[in-house]
Amino acid sequence: MSDAFLMRSARFRKEREADWKRLEALITRVEKRGLNSLEFEQARDLATLYRQAMNSLSLAREISLDKSLLFYLESLCARAYLAVYAPQESLRGLMARLFIYGMPGAVRRCAPQILIAFLTLGLGALAGYFLFVEDPTWYNTIMPPELADTRGINSSREDLLSVIYDSERDALAAFTAFASFLFSHNTQIAIFIFSLGVLVCLPSFMLTFYNGLVIGVFVALHIDRGIGYDIAAWLSIHGVTELSAIVIACAGGFTLGLAVLFPGELTRGEALRRSGRDAVKLAILAAIMLVVAAILEGFFRQIVQNPETRLIVGWGIGGLWLAYFLLVGHKRPGTS
Repeated sequence: MSDAFLMRSARFRKEREADWKRLEALITRVEKRGLNSLEFEQARDLATLYRQAMNSLSLAREISLDKSLLFYLESLCARAYLAVYAPQESLRGLMARLFIYGMPGAVRRCAPQILIAFLTLGLGALAGYFLFVEDPTWYNTIMPPELADTRGINSSREDLLSVIYDSERDALAAFTAFASFLFSHNTQIAIFIFSLGVLVCLPSFMLTFYNGLVIGVFVALHIDRGIGYDIAAWLSIHGVTELSAIVIACAGGFTLGLAVLFPGELTRGEALRRSGRDAVKLAILAAIMLVVAAILEGFFRQIVQNPETRLIVGWGIGGLWLAYFLLVGHKRPGTS
Protein backbone atom coordinates (compact mmCIF):
# COMPACT_ATOMS: atom_id res chain seq x y z
CA MET A 1 0.00 0.00 0.00
CA SER A 2 1.56 3.32 -1.14
CA ASP A 3 2.26 6.27 1.14
CA ALA A 4 -0.01 8.44 -1.03
CA PHE A 5 -2.89 6.01 -0.55
CA LEU A 6 -2.39 5.95 3.23
CA MET A 7 -2.25 9.74 3.40
CA ARG A 8 -5.42 10.07 1.37
CA SER A 9 -7.20 7.58 3.62
CA ALA A 10 -5.98 9.32 6.79
CA ARG A 11 -7.03 12.73 5.47
CA PHE A 12 -10.44 11.39 4.50
CA ARG A 13 -10.95 9.97 8.01
CA LYS A 14 -9.63 13.07 9.80
CA GLU A 15 -11.98 15.43 7.92
CA ARG A 16 -15.09 13.41 8.82
CA GLU A 17 -14.29 11.39 11.93
CA ALA A 18 -15.79 13.89 14.38
CA ASP A 19 -19.18 13.61 12.66
CA TRP A 20 -18.95 9.82 12.63
CA LYS A 21 -18.22 9.73 16.35
CA ARG A 22 -21.14 12.06 16.99
CA LEU A 23 -23.40 9.81 14.91
CA GLU A 24 -22.14 6.73 16.72
CA ALA A 25 -22.93 8.29 20.10
CA LEU A 26 -26.48 9.12 19.01
CA ILE A 27 -27.00 5.61 17.62
CA THR A 28 -25.79 4.07 20.88
CA ARG A 29 -28.25 6.18 22.82
CA VAL A 30 -31.12 5.15 20.56
CA GLU A 31 -30.15 1.47 20.84
CA LYS A 32 -30.14 1.64 24.63
CA ARG A 33 -33.01 4.02 25.36
CA GLY A 34 -35.08 4.28 22.20
CA LEU A 35 -35.66 6.99 19.63
CA ASN A 36 -38.00 8.88 21.96
CA SER A 37 -35.08 9.58 24.29
CA LEU A 38 -33.63 12.07 21.79
CA GLU A 39 -34.40 15.76 21.94
CA PHE A 40 -35.53 17.54 18.77
CA GLU A 41 -32.06 18.84 17.92
CA GLN A 42 -30.52 15.41 18.50
CA ALA A 43 -33.09 13.69 16.29
CA ARG A 44 -32.42 16.28 13.58
CA ASP A 45 -28.67 15.73 13.90
CA LEU A 46 -29.16 11.96 13.71
CA ALA A 47 -30.92 12.24 10.34
CA THR A 48 -28.38 14.74 9.00
CA LEU A 49 -25.34 12.79 10.17
CA TYR A 50 -26.82 9.57 8.78
CA ARG A 51 -27.09 11.12 5.30
CA GLN A 52 -23.53 12.45 5.56
CA ALA A 53 -22.25 9.03 6.62
CA MET A 54 -23.97 7.44 3.61
CA ASN A 55 -22.28 9.98 1.34
CA SER A 56 -18.95 9.22 2.98
CA LEU A 57 -19.47 5.50 2.43
CA SER A 58 -20.34 6.04 -1.21
CA LEU A 59 -17.26 8.20 -1.73
CA ALA A 60 -15.02 5.75 0.14
CA ARG A 61 -16.13 2.95 -2.16
CA GLU A 62 -15.41 5.03 -5.25
CA ILE A 63 -11.88 5.93 -4.26
CA SER A 64 -11.20 2.44 -2.81
CA LEU A 65 -10.01 3.41 0.66
CA ASP A 66 -8.70 0.77 3.08
CA LYS A 67 -11.02 -2.13 3.95
CA SER A 68 -11.11 -1.41 7.67
CA LEU A 69 -12.53 2.07 7.05
CA LEU A 70 -15.07 0.69 4.58
CA PHE A 71 -16.15 -1.95 7.10
CA TYR A 72 -16.51 0.69 9.83
CA LEU A 73 -18.63 2.96 7.62
CA GLU A 74 -20.83 0.09 6.43
CA SER A 75 -21.44 -0.98 10.02
CA LEU A 76 -22.10 2.60 11.14
CA CYS A 77 -24.57 3.23 8.32
CA ALA A 78 -26.37 -0.06 8.95
CA ARG A 79 -26.81 0.80 12.64
CA ALA A 80 -27.97 4.31 11.72
CA TYR A 81 -30.53 2.89 9.29
CA LEU A 82 -32.00 0.69 12.01
CA ALA A 83 -32.03 3.57 14.46
CA VAL A 84 -33.86 5.84 12.02
CA TYR A 85 -36.23 3.48 10.21
CA ALA A 86 -36.66 0.29 12.24
CA PRO A 87 -39.64 0.17 14.64
CA GLN A 88 -38.52 1.39 18.05
CA GLU A 89 -40.81 -0.42 20.46
CA SER A 90 -40.16 -1.93 23.86
CA LEU A 91 -41.57 -5.24 25.06
CA ARG A 92 -44.05 -3.25 27.08
CA GLY A 93 -45.12 -1.41 23.93
CA LEU A 94 -45.47 -4.65 21.98
CA MET A 95 -47.63 -6.18 24.72
CA ALA A 96 -49.77 -3.06 24.92
CA ARG A 97 -50.28 -3.14 21.13
CA LEU A 98 -51.23 -6.82 21.30
CA PHE A 99 -53.82 -6.25 24.03
CA ILE A 100 -55.19 -2.95 22.73
CA TYR A 101 -55.19 -3.58 18.98
CA GLY A 102 -54.08 -7.11 18.15
CA MET A 103 -56.43 -9.43 20.01
CA PRO A 104 -59.69 -7.45 19.88
CA GLY A 105 -59.03 -6.66 16.22
CA ALA A 106 -58.48 -10.36 15.46
CA VAL A 107 -61.78 -11.21 17.20
CA ARG A 108 -63.67 -8.70 15.06
CA ARG A 109 -62.02 -9.85 11.84
CA CYS A 110 -62.75 -13.49 12.65
CA ALA A 111 -66.34 -12.90 13.79
CA PRO A 112 -67.81 -15.35 11.20
CA GLN A 113 -65.52 -18.14 12.38
CA ILE A 114 -66.38 -17.38 16.01
CA LEU A 115 -70.09 -17.53 15.20
CA ILE A 116 -69.61 -20.89 13.49
CA ALA A 117 -67.72 -22.18 16.54
CA PHE A 118 -70.46 -20.98 18.91
CA LEU A 119 -73.09 -22.68 16.76
CA THR A 120 -71.03 -25.89 16.73
CA LEU A 121 -70.76 -25.87 20.52
CA GLY A 122 -74.47 -25.07 20.87
CA LEU A 123 -75.50 -27.87 18.51
CA GLY A 124 -73.38 -30.28 20.48
CA ALA A 125 -75.00 -29.16 23.74
CA LEU A 126 -78.50 -29.60 22.30
CA ALA A 127 -77.59 -33.04 20.98
CA GLY A 128 -76.18 -34.07 24.34
CA TYR A 129 -79.27 -32.82 26.15
CA PHE A 130 -81.72 -34.71 23.92
CA LEU A 131 -79.59 -37.87 23.98
CA PHE A 132 -79.81 -37.84 27.78
CA VAL A 133 -83.57 -37.26 27.67
CA GLU A 134 -83.93 -40.19 25.30
CA ASP A 135 -81.63 -42.48 27.27
CA PRO A 136 -79.82 -41.34 30.47
CA THR A 137 -77.11 -43.99 30.01
CA TRP A 138 -75.66 -41.75 27.29
CA TYR A 139 -74.24 -39.78 30.23
CA ASN A 140 -71.78 -42.57 31.00
CA THR A 141 -70.80 -42.84 27.34
CA ILE A 142 -70.19 -39.14 26.74
CA MET A 143 -69.00 -37.73 30.07
CA PRO A 144 -65.27 -38.26 30.82
CA PRO A 145 -64.90 -39.82 34.29
CA GLU A 146 -62.41 -37.19 35.45
CA LEU A 147 -64.93 -34.43 34.71
CA ALA A 148 -67.91 -36.26 36.18
CA ASP A 149 -66.30 -36.29 39.63
CA THR A 150 -68.94 -37.83 41.95
CA ARG A 151 -71.87 -36.89 39.73
CA GLY A 152 -73.54 -39.63 37.70
CA ILE A 153 -76.90 -41.00 36.65
CA ASN A 154 -77.27 -42.63 40.06
CA SER A 155 -76.72 -39.35 41.93
CA SER A 156 -79.71 -38.02 43.84
CA ARG A 157 -80.87 -34.41 43.88
CA GLU A 158 -79.28 -33.96 47.29
CA ASP A 159 -75.97 -35.43 46.11
CA LEU A 160 -75.80 -32.98 43.22
CA LEU A 161 -76.79 -30.01 45.37
CA SER A 162 -74.09 -30.89 47.89
CA VAL A 163 -71.48 -30.45 45.16
CA ILE A 164 -73.01 -27.25 43.80
CA TYR A 165 -73.16 -25.62 47.25
CA ASP A 166 -70.11 -27.20 48.87
CA SER A 167 -69.01 -24.48 51.27
CA GLU A 168 -67.04 -26.74 53.60
CA ARG A 169 -64.02 -27.22 51.37
CA ASP A 170 -60.86 -25.41 52.22
CA ALA A 171 -60.69 -22.49 49.77
CA LEU A 172 -56.94 -22.71 49.15
CA ALA A 173 -57.04 -26.46 48.59
CA ALA A 174 -59.99 -26.03 46.26
CA PHE A 175 -58.17 -23.34 44.33
CA THR A 176 -55.08 -25.50 43.89
CA ALA A 177 -56.93 -28.67 42.90
CA PHE A 178 -59.60 -27.21 40.64
CA ALA A 179 -57.53 -24.51 39.00
CA SER A 180 -54.64 -26.85 38.30
CA PHE A 181 -56.83 -29.53 36.75
CA LEU A 182 -59.03 -27.13 34.84
CA PHE A 183 -56.13 -25.19 33.38
CA SER A 184 -54.40 -28.42 32.31
CA HIS A 185 -57.51 -30.03 30.83
CA ASN A 186 -58.95 -27.04 29.04
CA THR A 187 -55.58 -25.89 27.77
CA GLN A 188 -55.11 -29.29 26.14
CA ILE A 189 -58.58 -29.06 24.60
CA ALA A 190 -57.93 -25.54 23.29
CA ILE A 191 -54.55 -26.54 21.83
CA PHE A 192 -56.05 -29.57 20.09
CA ILE A 193 -58.97 -27.57 18.70
CA PHE A 194 -56.69 -24.81 17.45
CA SER A 195 -53.96 -26.98 15.98
CA LEU A 196 -56.32 -29.46 14.31
CA GLY A 197 -58.11 -26.65 12.51
CA VAL A 198 -55.44 -26.63 9.82
CA LEU A 199 -56.68 -30.10 8.79
CA VAL A 200 -59.53 -28.57 6.75
CA CYS A 201 -61.51 -27.61 9.90
CA LEU A 202 -63.20 -30.99 10.44
CA PRO A 203 -61.24 -32.19 13.52
CA SER A 204 -61.75 -28.82 15.26
CA PHE A 205 -65.45 -29.00 14.44
CA MET A 206 -65.75 -32.51 15.86
CA LEU A 207 -63.85 -31.74 19.06
CA THR A 208 -65.87 -28.58 19.67
CA PHE A 209 -69.09 -30.50 19.02
CA TYR A 210 -67.97 -33.15 21.50
CA ASN A 211 -67.37 -30.49 24.16
CA GLY A 212 -70.93 -29.38 23.52
CA LEU A 213 -72.15 -32.95 24.03
CA VAL A 214 -70.41 -33.07 27.41
CA ILE A 215 -72.07 -29.82 28.49
CA GLY A 216 -75.44 -31.02 27.22
CA VAL A 217 -75.55 -34.30 29.14
CA PHE A 218 -74.15 -32.62 32.26
CA VAL A 219 -76.83 -29.94 32.29
CA ALA A 220 -79.53 -32.48 31.37
CA LEU A 221 -78.65 -34.57 34.44
CA HIS A 222 -79.27 -31.61 36.74
CA ILE A 223 -82.42 -30.50 34.93
CA ASP A 224 -83.73 -34.05 35.31
CA ARG A 225 -83.26 -33.67 39.09
CA GLY A 226 -85.06 -30.31 39.11
CA ILE A 227 -82.01 -28.12 39.75
CA GLY A 228 -81.43 -26.57 36.32
CA TYR A 229 -81.28 -23.04 37.74
CA ASP A 230 -78.67 -24.04 40.30
CA ILE A 231 -76.40 -25.72 37.76
CA ALA A 232 -76.76 -22.76 35.37
CA ALA A 233 -75.53 -20.44 38.14
CA TRP A 234 -72.79 -22.90 39.13
CA LEU A 235 -71.51 -23.08 35.55
CA SER A 236 -71.93 -19.39 34.78
CA ILE A 237 -69.31 -18.09 37.20
CA HIS A 238 -66.52 -19.72 35.20
CA GLY A 239 -68.22 -21.29 32.20
CA VAL A 240 -68.97 -18.06 30.36
CA THR A 241 -65.26 -17.28 30.16
CA GLU A 242 -64.16 -20.90 29.77
CA LEU A 243 -66.51 -21.81 26.93
CA SER A 244 -65.83 -18.52 25.18
CA ALA A 245 -62.12 -19.39 25.29
CA ILE A 246 -62.81 -22.81 23.76
CA VAL A 247 -64.90 -21.17 21.03
CA ILE A 248 -62.19 -18.58 20.28
CA ALA A 249 -59.56 -21.33 20.04
CA CYS A 250 -61.87 -23.19 17.67
CA ALA A 251 -62.30 -20.03 15.57
CA GLY A 252 -58.52 -19.77 15.33
CA GLY A 253 -58.41 -23.33 14.03
CA PHE A 254 -61.21 -22.60 11.58
CA THR A 255 -59.27 -19.57 10.34
CA LEU A 256 -56.30 -21.78 9.48
CA GLY A 257 -58.51 -24.46 7.94
CA LEU A 258 -60.34 -21.98 5.73
CA ALA A 259 -57.01 -20.66 4.47
CA VAL A 260 -56.16 -24.20 3.35
CA LEU A 261 -59.57 -24.82 1.79
CA PHE A 262 -60.04 -21.43 0.14
CA PRO A 263 -56.66 -19.77 -0.50
CA GLY A 264 -58.10 -17.65 -3.30
CA GLU A 265 -55.45 -16.27 -5.64
CA LEU A 266 -52.70 -16.93 -3.07
CA THR A 267 -50.73 -20.10 -2.62
CA ARG A 268 -51.87 -22.15 0.37
CA GLY A 269 -48.62 -21.38 2.15
CA GLU A 270 -49.09 -17.64 1.72
CA ALA A 271 -52.77 -17.86 2.72
CA LEU A 272 -51.80 -19.78 5.85
CA ARG A 273 -49.13 -17.23 6.70
CA ARG A 274 -51.57 -14.34 6.44
CA SER A 275 -54.38 -16.08 8.29
CA GLY A 276 -51.93 -17.28 10.93
CA ARG A 277 -51.45 -13.73 12.21
CA ASP A 278 -55.01 -13.52 13.45
CA ALA A 279 -55.16 -17.20 14.37
CA VAL A 280 -52.17 -16.90 16.71
CA LYS A 281 -53.69 -13.83 18.37
CA LEU A 282 -56.89 -15.79 18.97
CA ALA A 283 -54.87 -18.65 20.48
CA ILE A 284 -53.10 -16.26 22.87
CA LEU A 285 -56.43 -14.70 23.83
CA ALA A 286 -57.95 -18.13 24.48
CA ALA A 287 -55.01 -19.05 26.73
CA ILE A 288 -55.45 -15.85 28.76
CA MET A 289 -59.18 -16.47 29.11
CA LEU A 290 -58.54 -20.03 30.30
CA VAL A 291 -56.27 -18.70 33.05
CA VAL A 292 -59.06 -16.35 34.15
CA ALA A 293 -61.57 -19.23 34.01
CA ALA A 294 -59.29 -21.40 36.13
CA ILE A 295 -59.11 -18.69 38.81
CA LEU A 296 -62.88 -18.30 38.79
CA GLU A 297 -63.37 -22.07 38.88
CA GLY A 298 -60.93 -22.82 41.63
CA PHE A 299 -61.46 -19.89 43.95
CA PHE A 300 -64.41 -17.57 43.43
CA ARG A 301 -66.93 -20.31 42.75
CA GLN A 302 -66.12 -21.86 46.11
CA ILE A 303 -66.50 -18.57 47.95
CA VAL A 304 -69.63 -17.35 46.16
CA GLN A 305 -72.49 -19.67 47.15
CA ASN A 306 -75.50 -17.54 46.22
CA PRO A 307 -76.81 -18.54 42.75
CA GLU A 308 -77.87 -15.01 41.81
CA THR A 309 -74.43 -13.67 42.68
CA ARG A 310 -72.84 -16.44 40.65
CA LEU A 311 -74.93 -15.47 37.64
CA ILE A 312 -74.08 -11.80 38.05
CA VAL A 313 -70.35 -12.49 38.38
CA GLY A 314 -70.20 -14.95 35.49
CA TRP A 315 -72.25 -12.97 33.00
CA GLY A 316 -70.82 -9.67 34.22
CA ILE A 317 -67.33 -10.87 33.35
CA GLY A 318 -68.71 -12.16 30.06
CA GLY A 319 -70.07 -8.68 29.39
CA LEU A 320 -66.63 -7.20 30.07
CA TRP A 321 -65.07 -9.62 27.58
CA LEU A 322 -67.68 -8.66 24.98
CA ALA A 323 -67.09 -4.94 25.54
CA TYR A 324 -63.34 -5.53 25.18
CA PHE A 325 -63.83 -7.36 21.88
CA LEU A 326 -66.24 -4.82 20.40
CA LEU A 327 -65.03 -1.47 21.70
CA VAL A 328 -61.26 -1.59 22.23
CA GLY A 329 -58.62 -0.83 19.60
CA HIS A 330 -60.60 0.59 16.70
CA LYS A 331 -58.32 3.59 16.10
CA ARG A 332 -55.04 1.89 15.38
CA PRO A 333 -52.12 4.17 14.55
CA GLY A 334 -50.66 3.69 11.10
CA THR A 335 -48.00 1.06 10.88
CA SER A 336 -45.93 -0.21 8.01
